[in-house]
Amino acid sequence: MTVLTRLRFLTAGESHGPRLTAILEGIPAGFPIDVDWIDADLARRQKTAGAGGRMRIESDRATLSAGVVSGKTTGGPIAVEIPNRDYKNWKDADISPMTVPRPGHADLSGAIKYGHPDLRLSLERASARETAARVAVGAICRQILDRLGIAVGGYVRRIGSVTADLAEHPDLALLQQWVDDAKASDLSCPDPTAADAMREAIDRARQSQDTLGGVIDVVVLGVPPGLGSYAHWDRRLEATLAMAVMSIQAIKGVEIGPAFENAGRSGTEVHDEIFLDKAGHLTRRTNRCGGIEGGMTTSAPIVVRAAMKPISTTLNPRKSVDLSEFTPSATTYERSDICALPRAVVVAEAMVAIVVADALLEKLGGDSLGEIEPRLAELSRGEQRDFNLDNAPWRFGYRD
Repeated sequence: MTVLTRLRFLTAGESHGPRLTAILEGIPAGFPIDVDWIDADLARRQKTAGAGGRMRIESDRATLSAGVVSGKTTGGPIAVEIPNRDYKNWKDADISPMTVPRPGHADLSGAIKYGHPDLRLSLERASARETAARVAVGAICRQILDRLGIAVGGYVRRIGSVTADLAEHPDLALLQQWVDDAKASDLSCPDPTAADAMREAIDRARQSQDTLGGVIDVVVLGVPPGLGSYAHWDRRLEATLAMAVMSIQAIKGVEIGPAFENAGRSGTEVHDEIFLDKAGHLTRRTNRCGGIEGGMTTSAPIVVRAAMKPISTTLNPRKSVDLSEFTPSATTYERSDICALPRAVVVAEAMVAIVVADALLEKLGGDSLGEIEPRLAELSRGEQRDFNLDNAPWRFGYRD
């Protein structure tokens, strides 16, 4: 199984190696790509409250080296490189052995799986530094979606025990306002009062040598109905979105809309009723399904909610075992964030954008922007003219 059908992408590189590399395949020809957009998203991944010392070293900039000529996609694979500025501090160094695994990280499991002679080999690839490459790929997909009238944005809903005061049933304008406000916030939170409390919570965690997790939302606006499918288990859009977002380091839970809250309600409270507006168009007054029913988009905003655990690297040592001697030991601090939630927003946006772009391009087909735009205009929008119900009895008609 692969989570994508039309698009494919790979990332490569280590946390302290010379560079990160990504290759994205399947983008049609003729789409304009702005490298400054990619760099802006990379900056959003770095410049937030709660970030660790690494972010004071790196200043990420993307270099496109294939698949985009004279500012437009060619239809061929797109190659992106992001240098690691910190590499100069490591390339000629004798790196000290790492033999004590940190609880919650990939150190121990990676050593068991791959038989590494040093735990740092797990750390180098498992590190969230890899998400910079994903953000670059996502920024390309966000530009494809933007050209086709679809916007992807996100915000922090909760850090630790502090939850933003956000309306239960926001309309499109309010969701867009939340996304815009989040971009202007160092906490990526649209609620200024909650952001102040979150900042204080991060400061307290720093003082106590601890870390914090929380919850982020990613929303997709302007998506047409009918993306995804109910016909196959691995083509249900909520499944592909959940897999993509769950793949982000430290994300341990994903829901579409308020799914876990819905689980405690009755069916008549949960399901979004269907109405006709004054113009005779189908409409919903709620969006508890998170924009997806039966594995397919409804045209309401897609809402993906993700829970991030507290970062596993803490200044306060945790109990562990020195694997070189098999004796009890305490962990040694590796440079890390206090809270990664604000930085994780743009990473989650990237993964959602990749999945939605894949589903849209699969639906539309075509190898160039010139083929795709007319097909988008002709998509069914759930209007009366789009239905062909004959209201007549029928039979399966299979031969026994």
